[in-house]
Amino acid sequence: MQLVAGLHAEDCQVQSMPDASPLKWHLAHTTWFFEEFVLGARSDYAPLQPGWSFLFNSYYQAVGPMHARASRGMLTRPTLADVFAYRAAVDERVAQAIERGLDEQLTAVVELGTQHEQQHQELMLTDILHAFSVNPLEPVFRARVQSLSRAAELPLAFVPEREGIVEIGALADAFAFDNERPRHRSLLHPHAIANRPVNNHEFREFVRAGGYRDASPWLSEGWSTVQREGWQRPLYWSEDLQTAFTLGGRLPIDPLAPVCHVSFFEADAYARWAGQRLPTEMEWEARAVQSDRKGNFVDSGALIPLPPRGDEGAQQMYGDVWEWTSSPYIAYPGFAPLAGALGEYNGKFMCGQWVLRGGSCATPADHIRASYRNFFPPAARWQFSGFRLATP
Repeated sequence: MQLVAGLHAEDCQVQSMPDASPLKWHLAHTTWFFEEFVLGARSDYAPLQPGWSFLFNSYYQAVGPMHARASRGMLTRPTLADVFAYRAAVDERVAQAIERGLDEQLTAVVELGTQHEQQHQELMLTDILHAFSVNPLEPVFRARVQSLSRAAELPLAFVPEREGIVEIGALADAFAFDNERPRHRSLLHPHAIANRPVNNHEFREFVRAGGYRDASPWLSEGWSTVQREGWQRPLYWSEDLQTAFTLGGRLPIDPLAPVCHVSFFEADAYARWAGQRLPTEMEWEARAVQSDRKGNFVDSGALIPLPPRGDEGAQQMYGDVWEWTSSPYIAYPGFAPLAGALGEYNGKFMCGQWVLRGGSCATPADHIRASYRNFFPPAARWQFSGFRLATP
C-alpha cells in the first residue's frame, strides 16, 4: 500500500506489456493468495467476492481457470477502491485467524504468503517503471536527487575461489522456497569470480564498439532477438548513452554503478566479447555464503543501483542488481514441490528460464539469502538485472 501511495487510479490500471501487470492486479492477487490458501483452507469459507478468483488467480491450474495474463490491464472493474476494500477485509480476517492460532501447515502458508507478497512488491516497482518509461511525459515515481560518483573506480579484478565438492542449497532451519532445496553436493572446478558487477562505463564501451551490430559474441537466439526487437543498448538508456530512465525520472548514467536492465543474452554476449564468461549459480552461491548479506536494497530508498562501497573481496553480491548466471533453471537432485496447488509455485517453470542471484535495489532486504534462486526467460530486461564475470 505504501508503494501506491501518491499514485492515481490511472497509474495503477495500466499494463504496458504482456509480461508486466497493473499495480491494481498485484494488490488484488497477493490478497487473493491469502484468501484462497489461508482463509479458504476452512471447508465452510465463502469467498468475499465470488468471481474474483478467476480475475486474480495467476497460474494455479489446480484452483481453477483464470483471466488471460496479457489482458489484465483491461480489467477496469473492480475499481482500485474496491481492491483496497478487499485487501482490508482479507487482512482483517487473516489477522483474526492468526490470533486464534494456526496449525503448523497454515503457519507455513502464511509465511509463504508474506514472501510471495515481497516478490510482488519488487514486481510492482519494475512494472510501474516500465509503464512510466513508455509515457512520453516520463512521470517520476519517487523524486530523488542523484549526484554522480566521486569515488575512484574499483578496478575489475578476479578473486580466485575454492574448488572441489561444496554443499549448495537452503539449510533446513529457515524459510526457503521449494526450488532452493534439497541441499546437495556440487563439484566446483578451478575458477575465479569478478570482484564486482560489470559497470555502466564498461558496458557502454561494448555498445560503442559495435556490440549490438556484431553477431559473433551472441548466442544464435540472442542475435535473432536483437535483430527482431531492434536492441541497440540496455533498456531505458538514451540514444546518446548519457541518461537512463529510472524510478526517479530521467537521470545521468553513473559510470561506476552496475549496468542494469540487460537480458541474459546481453550479459552473455558481453562476457564473450570480454573473453570471459558468466558464473554458474553454484559458483555464485559458494562465493555469496562467504559475503556479508548487506547491500543496496529497496529499504535504502535509492531505487537505482549504486557504485561499489568497498574495495576488498567480492563486492555487491547482494542488492543493486540481480545477477544473471550461466545456469538454466532446473530442479536440484531430489527436488520435491509443495503438496497441492502450491506445488505449482516454482516447479512448473523449470523450462526455458535462466537463474539470477543476489537481489536488487528493488528487493526487500530481509527477503534475500545466498540460496535464493530467481528466474526469468533469457530475453527479459525489465527487471533490475545485471551480471558479473567469471574465469576461466
